[in-house]
Amino acid sequence: MADLATPMAIRVAATLSLVEHAGTAGATAQRLAAASGRAAPALGRLLDHLVTIGAFELDAEGRYRATDLGAQMVGVKPLLDINRAGGRAELAFVDLLETITTGTPAYEHRYGQGFWADLAARPDLRRTFDDQMNWRFREQAPQIAARFDWARFPEILDVGGGDGTMLTAILQAHSGVRGRVLDLPESTAAATERFAAAGVADRAGTVAGSFFDPLPTGADAYVLSDILHNWDDDHARAILTGCRQAAAQTGTVVVIEAMRGQGVGTAMDLFMLMCFGGHERTIAELTDLAAGCGLTLHGSAPVSDERTVLEFRIA
Repeated sequence: MADLATPMAIRVAATLSLVEHAGTAGATAQRLAAASGRAAPALGRLLDHLVTIGAFELDAEGRYRATDLGAQMVGVKPLLDINRAGGRAELAFVDLLETITTGTPAYEHRYGQGFWADLAARPDLRRTFDDQMNWRFREQAPQIAARFDWARFPEILDVGGGDGTMLTAILQAHSGVRGRVLDLPESTAAATERFAAAGVADRAGTVAGSFFDPLPTGADAYVLSDILHNWDDDHARAILTGCRQAAAQTGTVVVIEAMRGQGVGTAMDLFMLMCFGGHERTIAELTDLAAGCGLTLHGSAPVSDERTVLEFRIA
């Protein structure tokens, strides 16, 4: 219960790409230190602990290589690499006491500004965040595109849609649908490239902006995918209200989230609080939140292995 050595050793190993540098043949501590630009004696002690926990093995020739367990670092590297947005955010857990004491995000306490301000100030960090969202949705997006009747909505606005991963999947699965992504300029530029590469540029576009500003009107569906859980209730209400106002009387607001107890648990809920001041919610909590913004739940259903879709109409 008191061990921090193991989780930090795993994160540092992923950050230094030790699994990749060692390869299947393995490598000595000296070679791994040279490949990663680190101090060999210190790295050797890190590797010895990785052997102790079963993530690496050491052969008679002094070569380290990843075990099947350790090789899994590569698959979840966006969450472990402390130089990327996700791994950097995880380190703020050391200031969790600040969050529990004051109710403010520990991320701000550790880094001097909030997560989103940090991304805005560092384009390199923003790119790793978009890459992480793309990684998270690599399996989810095709499921979401296939398991929900998007064909009912000729025009979709994916609010906070990042680099267009999910909208691309929807347009590829539904040839009669058009859509746009609304997000900050760095993300919409990446979305434009993605649409062209996927062959859907004739039906896809982007809008550079914030979802806290007035949204473009006229879309048939305003989609919020993995957005609301990043925010406290007041900000979530502002986002939902903006969607309702843009939707007028005929549009639909589609919320896609991992529901607490249905795809996401207490650990992620605590992370959202620590990092953003956000909140993983139940269907009932989201329904109540939306009701205060003039939206009524029309239906909900699983839409992927981990996420639920909630369809809201104007009250």
